Amino acid sequence: MAAPASTVCCAPIAREPISEADAAEAAVLLKAVADPVRLRLLSMIGSHAGGEACVCDLTGAFDLTAPTISHHLKILRTAGLIDGERRGTWVYYRIVPETVNKLGALFTPLSDTAPITAGRPELTLTPA
Repeated sequence: MAAPASTVCCAPIAREPISEADAAEAAVLLKAVADPVRLRLLSMIGSHAGGEACVCDLTGAFDLTAPTISHHLKILRTAGLIDGERRGTWVYYRIVPETVNKLGALFTPLSDTAPITAGRPELTLTPA
């Protein structure tokens, strides 16, 4: 039974169903950020002053070894979400906006206004 129009909670997020190829591409991105450490790393890099972060700025935030952090960064880099450049001893990472925007586009409503039904909790993400 379809819900009455007055109880619609949000606008559609897509004009049409996602293609098989686009779904496979999106799945790679979603898998890359499905880990809390990788999601935090992506957030830290994206919010770092100057738009890039040295790996030396990232490792101290975690109770993990440097090789483990490098592994997570490699997964983000392989997915195309970040890029890096070696400068001397350190690697500096930056977000790849085009790829990160693809993630956001998956969940962005087509319209700017989306009615909200009473009693539905809102998800608020706060920086760590």
